[in-house]
Amino acid sequence: IIYLLNDTHIGEKHPENSPVPSHLRKVVSELVSLEQKPACVLINGDLALRDGQPGDYRHLAKLIRPLQEAKIDMHLTLGNHDERDVFYSVMQEEQPETPPVKSKHISVVQTPHANFFLLDSLHKTMVTQGTLGAEQRTWLAKAIDAHADKPAIIMTHHNPRLGGDPNHFPGGLTDSVELWEVLAPRKQVKAYIHGHIHHRSNAEHKGIHIINTPATSYVGNPKASTTGWTIAKLSPTGITLTTRTTDDQHPWNHQSQTLTWR
Repeated sequence: IIYLLNDTHIGEKHPENSPVPSHLRKVVSELVSLEQKPACVLINGDLALRDGQPGDYRHLAKLIRPLQEAKIDMHLTLGNHDERDVFYSVMQEEQPETPPVKSKHISVVQTPHANFFLLDSLHKTMVTQGTLGAEQRTWLAKAIDAHADKPAIIMTHHNPRLGGDPNHFPGGLTDSVELWEVLAPRKQVKAYIHGHIHHRSNAEHKGIHIINTPATSYVGNPKASTTGWTIAKLSPTGITLTTRTTDDQHPWNHQSQTLTWR
């Protein structure tokens, strides 16, 4: 089992009991109380409130410290509200000694049923659009080829501008077409997971599932969406996604959907 979070948007000055940090605290509390630890926790970008201030990351580090103390494997990606250098200066354990691509926060996370490729779509702090760039896409192609033993799942903060909600194309990944030229021919690539939109939806492009997971922090339209996180259960043939909502009474809470790999 893998826990998927995104858009935590933690600010330095958020009061202890205000909704945004309380939402993250709720999932952290659930995680540390589990009898069986998840394979990993993945937090997919927009970690910081607005523009990646040092205090934002200090507050985030405090909130997720119980996961580290419980020795739960955790990996973070960056989004357009993050500031890479500030993130590394505060959360120094996150900075690799030899990054696979210079100035990008990326990694491969291996789990029993799939390999996750965590990408860095932060183009520029406070610029809504995201970009991977040619160097990162080249690295990704080689990394996917080197891990052909299991299904590959791509995890990036930004939504691709393909097979999704057209209203969000302008804010998504500027090199979506070029990325799919890497992903589509590699049949072990089964899914692309993103946040950024603060909503929940599923789409598909060239046989690859596009999974948009709910924001943990806040939503633009509470009538249409809600906050929470996603529990992913992987099998050799697909993934079952269960939505957990910070509002225990929300109709989405505990809803599950199974997607089958191409």
